[in-house]
Amino acid sequence: MTSLDARLRDLVLRVVEAAGEDVAPIVRAGHPVLRATAHPYDGQLADDELAALVALMHRTMRHAPGVGLAAPQIGLPLAIAVVEDPGVTDERVAEVRERVRVQPRVLVNPSYAAVDDERAAFYEGCLSVPGYQAVVARHRRVRLTGSDETGAALDEVLTGWPARIVQHETDHLRGTLYLDRAELRSLAASDELGLRWAGEPRPEAASAALGFPLPA
Repeated sequence: MTSLDARLRDLVLRVVEAAGEDVAPIVRAGHPVLRATAHPYDGQLADDELAALVALMHRTMRHAPGVGLAAPQIGLPLAIAVVEDPGVTDERVAEVRERVRVQPRVLVNPSYAAVDDERAAFYEGCLSVPGYQAVVARHRRVRLTGSDETGAALDEVLTGWPARIVQHETDHLRGTLYLDRAELRSLAASDELGLRWAGEPRPEAASAALGFPLPA
């Protein structure tokens, strides 16, 4: 194990120990770890240590609550993320946004590539940028590669909201926040969003009112 690997392991163990059975604090925009490229995970942790980290990340994500959490969001520069989405009850919103239930899963050293040129634009938020949401045009279909927490290879095509979640969390591991890709004229406080735009499946009224483009 290199000295860097040892420092990463020590940092993980400190964060996990400090949290105990509770959750970890989520770092906010402005923290340098959110702007750094995460180090690839290459077995720096023992199996039980990795399991403890993954459990902590799942607890923290659910408590927030959110549908994804990358290790840098709890101050750890490792290329690991967790995702889980219970979906939404509004059938029209679920249909338009292609938002289906995503079972809990772990992404290790994930990468994505666009399957084609088609994009979809919807409001999106981030646990590290609380209180605001903005419209982000993302690839509608992506090919996800990487591995899971057991080392099993991942190679699959995701569509719709699951593809959006994977892009958002993988971007975190590259030092990219969703605001870097957002239509900034769409930026809205979450309470204002709830009053004005949350009910529309696609942000067409917001686009007209706030003056930002949507993909054709």
